Amino acid sequence: MIASPSQQIVDQIITERRSVRAFLPDLVASEDIQRILEVASRAPSGSNTQPWKVYVLTGDSLTQLSEKILHAHQHPSTEEPHTEEYNYYPVKWVSPYLERRRKVGWDLYALLGLARENKQGMHAQHGRNYAFFDAPVGLIFTIDRVMEQGSWLDYGMFLQNIMLAAKARGLDTCPQAAFTQYHKIIREQLQFSENEMLVCGMALGYADTSKVENTLVTERESVSAFVKFLT
Repeated sequence: MIASPSQQIVDQIITERRSVRAFLPDLVASEDIQRILEVASRAPSGSNTQPWKVYVLTGDSLTQLSEKILHAHQHPSTEEPHTEEYNYYPVKWVSPYLERRRKVGWDLYALLGLARENKQGMHAQHGRNYAFFDAPVGLIFTIDRVMEQGSWLDYGMFLQNIMLAAKARGLDTCPQAAFTQYHKIIREQLQFSENEMLVCGMALGYADTSKVENTLVTERESVSAFVKFLT
């Protein structure tokens, strides 16, 4: 079957979306940010609960948050360590997830010329998360603590919509679970209420195509590896 123009466009946007880890300083129009979020809000949610809340950071607000988190990252406290409120990753890694995680990590570090024994370099690269990889827009997402697992599934569809709507406008993104470790700093800085739980962050902007880290293309399993067709 020949794909229609709309099918081709949707497929292209989905397949070209990737996590970008170096951005240009070029500003993103506020109208584009507004429209991206409007489009993304059409994501389905159980009983139309729409469990998402978004904080859009630009300019000084982004710089100030980044500086505070980077300071904590570079000067970890043993008396009051920063820890996540929820487990994004499994407590115990098993195959094949462990191998996939290791591969994407080593592939990125290899592009950056970071050997396995270069722990300091890896720590610094991880810290790039907290500068939103120099993107001009940082997004912070929260969810009401009363919401349960189904609403987190809904939230994932909302996040995906943001990334695809951005890509359709020539913008790139990087969803970032790394922020969850510093939820106390983020809550204090953004002054959101105790009933809000940090979900993740996201960098938004124009990709710097001159940076080697943006050449990383992660592998995907074939459909036959994760699908069973029943007739």
